[in-house]
Amino acid sequence: MALPSPSLPRRPPGRAVVGCAAVLALLAGGWLWLRDSSLVAVRQVSVSGVSGSDAPRVRAALQDAARDMTTLHVRNGQLATAVEPFPAIRSVEADADFPHRLRIVVHEHAAVAAIAAGSQRLAVAADGTLLRDTPTSRLPVVAVPASLGGEGVRDRRALRAVALLAAAPPALRAKVRRVYLSSRGLTAPLTRGPVLYFGDADRLSAKWTAAAAVLADRSSAGATYLDLRLPERPAAGGLVPPAPEQPDAAAQGGAQAQPSPTTPAAQP
Repeated sequence: MALPSPSLPRRPPGRAVVGCAAVLALLAGGWLWLRDSSLVAVRQVSVSGVSGSDAPRVRAALQDAARDMTTLHVRNGQLATAVEPFPAIRSVEADADFPHRLRIVVHEHAAVAAIAAGSQRLAVAADGTLLRDTPTSRLPVVAVPASLGGEGVRDRRALRAVALLAAAPPALRAKVRRVYLSSRGLTAPLTRGPVLYFGDADRLSAKWTAAAAVLADRSSAGATYLDLRLPERPAAGGLVPPAPEQPDAAAQGGAQAQPSPTTPAAQP
């Protein structure tokens, strides 16, 4: 007895396929129309995170760009283009609130140093961007031989010094007076503290971690310098040992204590 042959799946009618495609096309077209329609146009724009003298211009540029958008079609590239004339702006991000509100957060470059060329000083960000409207009075100084033109620092030595300061913990960076190159490489004197020798610009985070650990150790009190070129073996130098304790005159039957000689400080 012959077995019946398996039945093949039936194809959907051609009209059904065409109908489904038409519905999908209609939905896609409707979405595209709604996405850019005035029904969801951006009408309220809030801008936060911007400061400095350029803040009004930055807000105006972002608000003008945002009002050409809808809450269903936010063009971040257009917002980034709007703030390109302002080097202090690192990035912007937008958050749409349906149906008409757009919140924009501005992320500015943080100043890590003051680049000095003669009498001119400008704040600089970690990537070398010059921040012309940022105060420099409390920033560590990095000197450059050339005048400050353009939007960024180009001197390689200065960029290494800036990278050193960018890697520093904020609490320690605030104590650095300046950064320069010495016979021991990158050098950073601290306010009311030792001079830090970093050597080259490699492993800066590890070197700063070593510096923080040594400075927190009471045994390093009085050091005039810290050699951090090998962060696994940081060395504190120029230590002045405490004077030996004098014998108690009363305990010695009234004998007068003799002063001990002063121990000279160790030299680097």
